[in-house]
Amino acid sequence: MVSDGVSAPLVTDGPFPESKELLAGYRIVEVDTPERALAIAAEVSAAPGQGGAPIRQRIEVRQVMSAPNPEV
Repeated sequence: MVSDGVSAPLVTDGPFPESKELLAGYRIVEVDTPERALAIAAEVSAAPGQGGAPIRQRIEVRQVMSAPNPEV
């Protein structure tokens, strides 16, 4: 996902990265819906960088844990 904070975030879907990547860090956020996780990632990608321009950093969003099933 990439966002400039103005237009709609560019979301790609697939099991493999779109390009060669460097893992410089990670964040774990607890959210109720996948849409909320994407909204947070879009805000981070659109954060201002040098000169105030959006950094447009690519962010990979993955589910690492799911809520327990109350029916079990």
